Amino acid sequence: MLFNSINFLIFFPIVVLIYFVFPCKWRHIWLLLTSYYFYMCWNPEYVVLLIISTIITYMCGYLLERMSQNINIGLERRKRLMKLILASSFIINIGTLIYFKYTGFFIDTLNTLLNKIHFSKIPSFDILLPVGISFYIFQALGYTMDVYRGKVKSEKNVLKYALFVSFFPQLVAGPIERTGNLLNQIREEAGHKLWDYRRITSGLTIMLWGFFVKVVIADRAAVLVDNVFTNYEQYQMAGLSMGAVAFAVQIYCDFAGYSMIAIGAAKVLGFKLMENFNTPYFARSVVEFWRRWHISLSTWFRDYLYIPLGGSRCSKWKHYRNIIITFGVSGLWHGADWSYVVWGLLHGLYQIAEKEIAPLVNKINVICKTKTTSFGYKLFKVFITFSLVDIAWIFFRADSVHQAFHYIERMFRYRDWWSFFDQSLYKMGLGVQQIHILLMGSVILFLVDLVRYKKGEDISVFLDRQWIVFRWGVLISLFFICIIFGYYGPGFDSAQFIYFQF
Repeated sequence: MLFNSINFLIFFPIVVLIYFVFPCKWRHIWLLLTSYYFYMCWNPEYVVLLIISTIITYMCGYLLERMSQNINIGLERRKRLMKLILASSFIINIGTLIYFKYTGFFIDTLNTLLNKIHFSKIPSFDILLPVGISFYIFQALGYTMDVYRGKVKSEKNVLKYALFVSFFPQLVAGPIERTGNLLNQIREEAGHKLWDYRRITSGLTIMLWGFFVKVVIADRAAVLVDNVFTNYEQYQMAGLSMGAVAFAVQIYCDFAGYSMIAIGAAKVLGFKLMENFNTPYFARSVVEFWRRWHISLSTWFRDYLYIPLGGSRCSKWKHYRNIIITFGVSGLWHGADWSYVVWGLLHGLYQIAEKEIAPLVNKINVICKTKTTSFGYKLFKVFITFSLVDIAWIFFRADSVHQAFHYIERMFRYRDWWSFFDQSLYKMGLGVQQIHILLMGSVILFLVDLVRYKKGEDISVFLDRQWIVFRWGVLISLFFICIIFGYYGPGFDSAQFIYFQF
């Protein structure tokens, strides 16, 4: 069930209305049932995997807490047994993830190697990837790690824990929630103030903005991006640059749009999900970019992989090793293809390069008496950061590493500056009118993100402070823009959210 579908627009109000009238003690059960129904709309069979992962991590959390409190067992033996329980949880869950997501990738890679040494190939087979498996498994594993570290108490109510793992707004594409945030809210659900006008209107505003960036910007940009990347050998620098920038816009609007709909829907129900995007394209370094992009995933890898490896509290070369491992794994998490791995490694190398050249940059700024606080200098850093991120995005979008390198090679080799001015860009899958709508939508997005960057407040908070006529004028306008200019119907089917494949 897609968020930008008629089914969801019927499903969500029903869930909210019944949730509001249910007695407190039954509300979590209602949300659990609706969450499972939401997931089963994709493929009913794979709800079994969700339930198995839930039961295993619930039992592991319970056993970890019991073991930590068992004074009848020696400290060293207790630690070994707790590590064994934790390892069991990781092996089963990560093993399940590897089987469904990476079996084909490993077989293809092995067959490539076998072909080079003239050995017979291993038969390959297709495995349907359960939607959202990477997200809910990581969320469940985060819970077991937190219990193991003693950061949280294990949840005794299996139904409340099951709701934590399967909460439908963020089930299939995040944010990847932490135990201390979402599970604690589920535990305290009885204390929720259900009818709160400001909270509900704020949640609906966030949802509306999410729909706007998805159906008006992301789905429209997708048409241009698909055309360029499919036929990239027909284009030169101008068209290829346009395709790369359009993909940067598409993936941001697609994923941030989903996250905002999820955050808004949860807010209507009285739950506060963690922020997942914070104006990432205003970042002045790649390090800052990852503090603003897919925050729930980047902090997950930081807390459960990067820091356990040693983080930055080690020698310089081990620190760099930890960065490369973390971003390499992050790339592989995004998809079973070497192009994703290269994308992740590029971001790791970017961060290492930034650290290495920082002293030189500082010396140059001192010698040249550069005003590092000036608007021009900040804009230059934003431009450089975006350019580096956008080049990496090409690997993310391309069908293969070879295609990505060929795309970049053509982009820098075949220069056609005139194409920016001869209207040939209007022939890249979108007509003149559609290009103008995409540009106007992007301008609106830029202005909203600029306000958020400067003021530190999302669109719902900003509008809440405005004159009521202006506020409702904006909301009504956004609603009709989504209806009129959103991509719907034959030929304009709403694309699945990109991150559903992960």
